[in-house]
Amino acid sequence: MGRLKQRVALVSGAASGIGAAVVTALRAEGAIVVGGDIQEAEGCRSLDVTDPESVTAVVAHCVATHGKLDILVNVAGIGVSRLIEDVPLEEWKRILDVNLTGTFLLSQAAVGEIRKTKGTIINMASVAGVRATPYNAAYCASKGGVIMLTKSMAIELASAGVRVNAICPASVDTPFLRNFEIPDGADMSLFDRARSPMGKLVDPAEVGATVVFLASDDAATINGTALVIDGAATA
Repeated sequence: MGRLKQRVALVSGAASGIGAAVVTALRAEGAIVVGGDIQEAEGCRSLDVTDPESVTAVVAHCVATHGKLDILVNVAGIGVSRLIEDVPLEEWKRILDVNLTGTFLLSQAAVGEIRKTKGTIINMASVAGVRATPYNAAYCASKGGVIMLTKSMAIELASAGVRVNAICPASVDTPFLRNFEIPDGADMSLFDRARSPMGKLVDPAEVGATVVFLASDDAATINGTALVIDGAATA
């Protein structure tokens, strides 16, 4: 439909899952998309969101190749399910490094270019940052941090015409979810509170469509929002 025609977008975590769906959705609306990921994938540039030099390089490539940057979508993320007493410190640090610090680093590297275009930043948070899920302490902490990072940036950048929003999906039907292992000894009844009354997983394409909406002029006054996509699970 062309709502994002000739706008240049950078998407992290673009090799699979939500990131790949976001790339597809943005391109369908006319955007020129640069995808980056730590995993090798066709059409993706190498991107380690925890490495300041890597994020600076991918932003520089985007601008050198396409002349500008209008849209940044921070999707890259990881998570591991463990009993709180079993979480190794290095794993805790790694999850926060990728999910929270990675979002910060790529936003920081891109914000100068985003200011020039009065563009938008969209961060992938989670319902786990809104209402806690069990055996997910590091992931919940990181996604709660992403939400508050989003709100702080939105306030700071609003007068420059830059919008910053977060999307908080419930369980999305991706390889990340399908490979997620529940720890031994977990109380499965604790997961009941997270079930969607609609009885379905979120489709990655639905998240992609939400990104397109937030990036478009249809959302011109939506700023600092953590938009939940969860079939009323947190209602």
